[in-house]
Amino acid sequence: MTVSVIGLTALLECLVLCYAKPPPPHIVFIVADDLGWNDVGFRNPDIKSPNLDKLAHEGVILDQYYVQPVCTPSRNAFMTGYYPFHTGLQDGVIFPNQPYGLPLNLTLLPQMLKPLGYSTHIIGKWHLGFCKWDYTPTWRGFDSFYGYYTGSEDYFSHTRAYKGIGLDFRDNTRVVLDKNGTYSSIVFAEQAKKIISSHNQTVPLYLYLPFQSVHAPLEVPQVYEDMYSFIKDKYRRIFSGMVTAMDDAIGNVTQALVDYGMMKDTLLVFTTDNGGPSYLGANNWPLRGAKTTLWEGGTRGTAFVHGSMVQKSGYVNTGLMHAVDWFPTLLTVASGRPPGLSSHRTDSIDGVDQWAMISQGAASHREEFIYNIDRIKNNSAIRSGDYKLIMGNPGYYSGWYPPPKLDAAQVKKTMHTADIRLFNLKEDPTEHNELSSKFPDIVKKLQAKLLNYKKGEKAPLNKPGDPRANPKYFGGAWTPGWC
Repeated sequence: MTVSVIGLTALLECLVLCYAKPPPPHIVFIVADDLGWNDVGFRNPDIKSPNLDKLAHEGVILDQYYVQPVCTPSRNAFMTGYYPFHTGLQDGVIFPNQPYGLPLNLTLLPQMLKPLGYSTHIIGKWHLGFCKWDYTPTWRGFDSFYGYYTGSEDYFSHTRAYKGIGLDFRDNTRVVLDKNGTYSSIVFAEQAKKIISSHNQTVPLYLYLPFQSVHAPLEVPQVYEDMYSFIKDKYRRIFSGMVTAMDDAIGNVTQALVDYGMMKDTLLVFTTDNGGPSYLGANNWPLRGAKTTLWEGGTRGTAFVHGSMVQKSGYVNTGLMHAVDWFPTLLTVASGRPPGLSSHRTDSIDGVDQWAMISQGAASHREEFIYNIDRIKNNSAIRSGDYKLIMGNPGYYSGWYPPPKLDAAQVKKTMHTADIRLFNLKEDPTEHNELSSKFPDIVKKLQAKLLNYKKGEKAPLNKPGDPRANPKYFGGAWTPGWC
């Protein structure tokens, strides 16, 4: 009897160990701001980014991955799984004095992760609205917030000037006053290390780390700029130094994960939020265009995934993926199953679950996507299979801009007046050969698809600036409570 009881106990223990679902992994989601296609060492040997290069080569580089042309719309996509034209955030960014934000009726990714047991934290840039507290991170699913609400602030003073000047740096709701003079990537990495070191490892961690780097203003400690003395173009030299400063910060974060025994259980995602502004030191070569445009240089983004749970790694994945896909993909990672989505999120989103593509090298679940639909700019674009159709003006930086080295960069605004442009991106990824007159049937087919999508476009939420936002009314800090 004793032997049989012992045997039964051993059998039960084996069943638990062999068939129990593994705990969900930690998720570290890193966003670089305004990083261009050609601004990482694993594509451009002139750029010093050893930490990013190592992670990318060990993981899965996403070669056919797309984001929005500018910042706020991409963050909307990361957080909701919706194209911005479905949420009203399709036209540009939210400026500091504009009284709107990511609609409050939407359930965000951290709010979905909380019921799955995750501890959720954001360090860095929000840029999804702050005119009232309800728009801010700790009201929208994050346990903590250490960063800033707006964009384009000073890297050292952490102030933002826009029809008023004020400090934009918060620790949850408290204004941070003691970091004046400390470069933001250093500050954010230190905070990430604090969260990692104090984290209860029996609880899965979701750390959203949207860096300020490498967005303008172009500022970096001199030691980083000096690494690129061979680049004579000032913008490009400083920008390159900013990439390396960010890379060092990411290296410090990943080292903390190693030091505290979390790296083996962490899925790390790295993505840019849009293409690089070639007019401000970034580079998207050989892709056409720049940030703010519907060209590939404004929308085809640098991204990779790293982690022990990725079964096939060390290669470049060519499956089609869009920024809206992170929402369902990460929920699958967190829950071990494709999202339903949940009892409080059952609506149909634009994103599709790409975990099998990322982790196993399976085929992409996506055959087409929308670059954007913007009734204010009167432009739109779609990719379906290998073909891309652009309707209206794709943007004011429509050229090809090689990286400047010895000479000053020549990046000029150019505008193309044609209303319809068709490209085969498989054969022509740099968009040199316009095909609309050659394939009118394909144009007609993609126009019909775009028209169908346009039926679901929500009116842009953009509103005029409100003088009540001025930091002078809030003790010199950009502060919610004026809308």
